[in-house]
Amino acid sequence: MALTARVFADRAVAGAALAREMRQRQLQAPVLVLALPRGGVPVAYEVARALDAPLDVMLVRKVGMPGQPELAIGAVASGDIVVRDRTFEQEMPGIAEAFERIAATERRELLRREQVYRAGLEPLVLEGKTIVLVDDGLATGSTMLAAVRAARAGGAAAIVVAAPVASPQAVQLLAAEADAIVILQIPVMLFAIGEWYERFEQLEDDEVCRLLEQHRRSRRESGTSNQPSR
Repeated sequence: MALTARVFADRAVAGAALAREMRQRQLQAPVLVLALPRGGVPVAYEVARALDAPLDVMLVRKVGMPGQPELAIGAVASGDIVVRDRTFEQEMPGIAEAFERIAATERRELLRREQVYRAGLEPLVLEGKTIVLVDDGLATGSTMLAAVRAARAGGAAAIVVAAPVASPQAVQLLAAEADAIVILQIPVMLFAIGEWYERFEQLEDDEVCRLLEQHRRSRRESGTSNQPSR
C-alpha cells in the first residue's frame, strides 16, 4: 500500500497499474477476480487479464443517505448480506427506518443486475478459491465490506481486496476482515473517488456486459474457461 498523490487517466489505466501490483503477489490458486459493478469492472478486467484468472461480478449495492445518496450509510450484497453504519443510526433519529426502505430498493436492483450481468451463467462457486475483490475506489468501505462478507459466506479460502485508491478509514475497516488489501493510493483526505480520475464517466450496463463477455471469449479462445471450477 502506498501514500501517494497520483490521478489516473481513467479506470482502464488505473486497472493496468493495479494489475502490475497484483502480479507481484503470491496468490494461492485457484484465483477468481470479482468486480464490484459498475465502476469496478474496467479495473477488474485488467487485473483478471494480468492474473490469467476468470472474471465475474460480486453484486453489491450501497445504501445511501436520504437526500445525500453518495454518502454510504451501509450496503447490501447477494446472499442477504447487510452492512450498517451504526454511527449514523445513533446520531440521526429515523435513519434506521430509512435504511430499511432504501435497502429494499437496492435489493431489487441487485436482482436486476444479476439477471443482466450473469444471464445464462451458473451460480458463482467461491468455495476454496482465492477471491480478488476489485473496485475503482473505496470511500467509506461499506460496499466492499459487504462484498468481503458475501465472499466469506460463500466459502472463499482467502479474500484479497484491491483498488487503485482508498481512504484510510476504508482500509482500516476492511483490514479487520479481508485476508489482504492491495491499494495503490491512500490519500489522507478522500472526498470523492472521481477526484482521482481525469475521466470518470458513469458506466452503463452495456459496457459492463461487453467487458465481461470480452474476457470470457478471450479465455475460451485461449483454451481456458471463464466458468469457475467446482
